[in-house]
Amino acid sequence: MPAMETAEFDTELSLFKYDNLEQLPSEYRDLDESERTRRIEGALDALGDDVVILGHNYQRREIVEHADFVGDSYQLSKEAAAADAEYVVFGGVTFMAESADIITDDDQTVVLPSMEASCPMAGMAEALQVDAAWAELTAATDADVVPVTYMNSYADLKAFCAEHGGLVCTSSNADRAFEYALDEGDKVLFLPDKHLGENTAHRLGLEDEIAEWDPWDAASADAAAVVDNDVILWDGYCQVHERFSPSHVERVRADHEDARVVVHPECRREVVEAADVVGSTATIRETVAEAEPGETWAIGTEVHLTRHLQRWHPEVNVVPLCGEACMDCNAMRQIDPNYLAWVLEELAAGRERNVVEVAPEEKDLARVALDRMLEV
Repeated sequence: MPAMETAEFDTELSLFKYDNLEQLPSEYRDLDESERTRRIEGALDALGDDVVILGHNYQRREIVEHADFVGDSYQLSKEAAAADAEYVVFGGVTFMAESADIITDDDQTVVLPSMEASCPMAGMAEALQVDAAWAELTAATDADVVPVTYMNSYADLKAFCAEHGGLVCTSSNADRAFEYALDEGDKVLFLPDKHLGENTAHRLGLEDEIAEWDPWDAASADAAAVVDNDVILWDGYCQVHERFSPSHVERVRADHEDARVVVHPECRREVVEAADVVGSTATIRETVAEAEPGETWAIGTEVHLTRHLQRWHPEVNVVPLCGEACMDCNAMRQIDPNYLAWVLEELAAGRERNVVEVAPEEKDLARVALDRMLEV
């Protein structure tokens, strides 16, 4: 099965971790924006301080405008943990809601408006698949391999990393996570995003120590050759960021003489090398916020953040790096604003829908992996 088809299949399987998958009731499907806004605001008035809404940077305007906090996934989880709210409604994807459940108090309930919002990249490193790869790779070497997973992964993979001496990282601290892993062991297995892993290895001067493990073709992989390297990259990627190419950078510089380019480190290595600034969504936001009026910045990440930046900073010329070809996130798209109206009205009526709850043992281990990240 080709990699993309397998990833989509695994992503669908991941939904069955939750037995409370519910579809949007028919009476909510045709709400227009005015009626939806009225009903969302009414539900929020009824709930008061009992609810906090989180909106990821990649969410559409109709979600973000109702959010108490807008940011990247881990930042939002921290905001939820700090909030004195019984309900946390996460306008994001499944792994983000899981992360929020891991670090919030036990008396806080995390709700994902649509359980179909499941990140394809997280689905490229399912636990059973990782277990099999780990057994094969560690059997091929006497060296200590330490697993590191990107925040964009499911809770069971975070727990796996903790159990094997590893940790979690964000796009901002991946280099420090690599250093921790290589201090604690001899080699690092980085999952699931190979592009972030490759860019991090280059940043640390480890570009000659990289090998890639293809979980979609493990039968023909040479485990001994792979573990002969210090950095083992899992063959996963973000569909949105992999789309960017050096030709997009060349074209935007040709179209805008003074354009500068900021991209996310989930982009391909050659795109990162061609950019002026590389960083997380928080870095991208800060870069535009600190730009001088009249500057042109091309944004190499999910297109909804580009649109937000255009609205938030009209004095800056903000353009999408790949023009009309830039993609939105298929998983984020599943959080239709009408789902937000539905779950909020249900909460106001005393009914919980689409609750995300990580199993206690898995949660404890995943929290260990997060704590190790905080330590470094």
